[in-house]
Amino acid sequence: MNSAKRQKQRKVLLMGKSGAGKSSMRSIVFSNYVAKDVRRLGATIDVEHSNIKFMGNLMLNLWDCGGQDGFVENYLTHQRAHVFGSVAVLIFVFDIESREFQADVVSYSNIIRALYECSPGAKVFVLIHKMDLVQSRLRSQLFDERADYIRGASEGFKDTVEFWATSIWDQSLYKAWTQIIYYLIPNAGSIEGMLRQLAEAVDARELILYERTTCLMVTHVTRGVENENPFVDRFERISSILKTHKQSMAKHTNLPPNIANFAELQIKTGRFMFFITRLTENTNLAAAIPPSEQIFNTARVNIMLVRPRFAELDIASKPRPGIQQAFAHSAESSAGGDDGRGRAREREE
Repeated sequence: MNSAKRQKQRKVLLMGKSGAGKSSMRSIVFSNYVAKDVRRLGATIDVEHSNIKFMGNLMLNLWDCGGQDGFVENYLTHQRAHVFGSVAVLIFVFDIESREFQADVVSYSNIIRALYECSPGAKVFVLIHKMDLVQSRLRSQLFDERADYIRGASEGFKDTVEFWATSIWDQSLYKAWTQIIYYLIPNAGSIEGMLRQLAEAVDARELILYERTTCLMVTHVTRGVENENPFVDRFERISSILKTHKQSMAKHTNLPPNIANFAELQIKTGRFMFFITRLTENTNLAAAIPPSEQIFNTARVNIMLVRPRFAELDIASKPRPGIQQAFAHSAESSAGGDDGRGRAREREE
């Protein structure tokens, strides 16, 4: 294995007390489970290893670590260097309803100390989970209180640790994991730069890049009036819709959920037009554009033409220069289509 390929592998630890919900969220994000199906999952025994290919050039070496006291003690003593060495990201999950919160924080502190000793450059994400079990009016205050307390036990990571409130029953889970994945992608800046050029070339209000298998957002570019969009969780909502759609297609086609994918979805209204299409083998691209058939057709053609340049990012860390040369059609020269506003069209693979 060459050094370039090794650099694109990331070791991720998923830890927390037994029953906190670690395996459930892992199954929803990476194994295409839906929330109601995770009830049949059993407790994790020791460590479950998963090698997950993400965005073509990123391999996540995910360690789902059992949270029973005996296993944690073993990680901290006999397997300390093995478990905590070469870690890129630690995801620690707290159960918001735990009756032993202070004991959970002590365990977290011991793990943080081992991580700092073996992988001082790691990034720590703390997910305060099962927030749906807390009354809506109390969630924000309780989350802040718990986050402040946990930060105090984060020692060498206290200035960089990130906190997210999550639940498997809403979009918060996708929002947290999107941030984690964004941190892990080595060429996120290059992808964003190309996406920004594409948005300007096709006059898109918003472009959103999704990973095809997990439906997690990779990154997005927002322009013009779309900056005023009040639905701040719209990216995660689309993730949830795509995930549900994959489940539905798998059910009706007898295909595994990780294989079932649609070719394109189009929505046209008098205020905006929207479509989701395949960009590369590993990604889907969602585009929100002005209500114009001319711009709509131009955008679809130019996205098709620029696909090879984005595909290069699946195997390279930087794109080749001159992406604008791939745009053979401009908005002024594109042929207009019909005025089928108010219709949604979908073509299944």
